Amino acid sequence: MNEPSGLGKTDRARLAALIRGTKGTISVAEASDILKVGAKDASKMLSRWAKKGWVSRVKRGLYVTVPIESHTADVPLEDPWIVAERLFSPCYIGGWSAAEHWGLTEQIFRAILIMTTQSPRDRRQGFKGTSYVLRTVSPSAMFGLKTVWRGSIKVSVSDPSRTILDMVHIPKLGGGIRSVMDMLSAYMKSDHKDLSLIISYGEKLGNGAVFKRLGFILEHNYPEEKIAIEACRAMLTKGNARLDPSLETNRLIRRWHLWVPQRLVEGNRE
Repeated sequence: MNEPSGLGKTDRARLAALIRGTKGTISVAEASDILKVGAKDASKMLSRWAKKGWVSRVKRGLYVTVPIESHTADVPLEDPWIVAERLFSPCYIGGWSAAEHWGLTEQIFRAILIMTTQSPRDRRQGFKGTSYVLRTVSPSAMFGLKTVWRGSIKVSVSDPSRTILDMVHIPKLGGGIRSVMDMLSAYMKSDHKDLSLIISYGEKLGNGAVFKRLGFILEHNYPEEKIAIEACRAMLTKGNARLDPSLETNRLIRRWHLWVPQRLVEGNRE
């Protein structure tokens, strides 16, 4: 671990200029532009500062500043959302991470879930002690988002209804269907509840399995939501889906074209 060592007057002025001119992270290209030096010189400068403990390398060509009170450059990311925005943009914070943000779960998830239009080779990446799980989405799926401010940085996060939709669409984005149903329960009790918006988002997403899963869950747990249930039935497509592809499913609910675990169908009509 590097303990920060002294910087000369010129380096201090340069680093201060970079902090003023950047937002949370510093790239070689930004350093080159702000300091009016070549990219090679900017890279060497940042590397030298990293060795001295004044900045910390996140990945090749990208750095974060080290808090002045820190005794080491080996520090966790001050705000992982800002770094995610920088690394994986266009992207949004989604799934369980968005659910945590909106107060839909008290579970603690160790990784941050990022929905990105990029197609990274490694779907699990770690930087400075922070783990990211990446899911690729098409540019047309970048809707239902809210902008949140992290200091002076804007970061996109799925709104509560889009968060629920994404997790019903792909249950593992919420840690599995059991967890997703718990988050849906919290959503149904919250001021965020807007089933018509979820259904509208589902139509825009264009995936029939969403309506099979959502319709089944609503009919099973919230039978009073007749309008939303009928809206889901009107959107059913041919073919059978599974409530959660990661679970053993041994009972077909024909009215929803959905395979579900036997224990979940008690009291539900076929």
